[in-house]
Amino acid sequence: MKGRFLAVDWGTTNRRVFVIGEYGTVEHTERDDHGVVKVGREGFVQEAAAIRRRLGDLPMLCAGMVGSDRGWVDAGYVPCPARIEDLAAALRWIEPGRIAIVPGLSFEGDDRADTMRGEEVQFLGAVAAGQVPSTALLAQPGTHCKWAHVADGAITRFTTAITGEMFALLKDHSLLAGQIDRAAEDDAAFLAGVERARSPNLLAHLFGVRADVLLGRRSREESASYASGLLIGADVAAHAAGASPFILAGPELGRLYARAVAAFGGEATIVDSHAAFVNGVRLIWDLVQ
Repeated sequence: MKGRFLAVDWGTTNRRVFVIGEYGTVEHTERDDHGVVKVGREGFVQEAAAIRRRLGDLPMLCAGMVGSDRGWVDAGYVPCPARIEDLAAALRWIEPGRIAIVPGLSFEGDDRADTMRGEEVQFLGAVAAGQVPSTALLAQPGTHCKWAHVADGAITRFTTAITGEMFALLKDHSLLAGQIDRAAEDDAAFLAGVERARSPNLLAHLFGVRADVLLGRRSREESASYASGLLIGADVAAHAAGASPFILAGPELGRLYARAVAAFGGEATIVDSHAAFVNGVRLIWDLVQ
């Protein structure tokens, strides 16, 4: 590690800023709601200056949606297969030697294409730092759940599922909005939803969340956990049935995915996603010094 720097995980709605010390330790962390949508395209220069006023006039490495077509600049995509060295070689420099944005990853197969922006730092950071094996199935659940296949330290392919976004849409903008009125819990209703997801008729099962309450088969309070179980169960069934994925997530969401993986005959390992991000940006920064 050569000198201190600022690492910014700049997402759509939230932002995390880390002060990385000379020896790679995290000296300070802050989180706020100044995501890409709130800042707007014209506000990034001022926001970067404000971060430096608060935390020090240090070099800055940014990752996430800040590098999208809605962010500061479009940092492009590195095609799969990709290693952490490929990310470092393709940084988009805003201010040479002072401010850079990590590119995203792209995958193009015979029948589909996919992109990621932000998760690549955590996946490849976890691999390069030894948090996960160099050949493994990795997942990062959230608004969009990313499932990445890693072989010999490179992401070879990946798939995105809009699992979390679908739950939010059902909760706020659907016929089920009056029933899905709380966070999902790791309970019997969640596991019942996971089991129901073994049957492929997900759209019909989701309407069943309403019907079960109307006909007294399930309480209204169970609806959120049951619906979450349906969605996460369908996600796991499609991507990790019988597998042993490494899940980069916080404890609550990680636990839900781990329970679903176990229900489908696999065994999940939960990995600290914050540590993976720090490992990723630290290694990328080292590579360009």
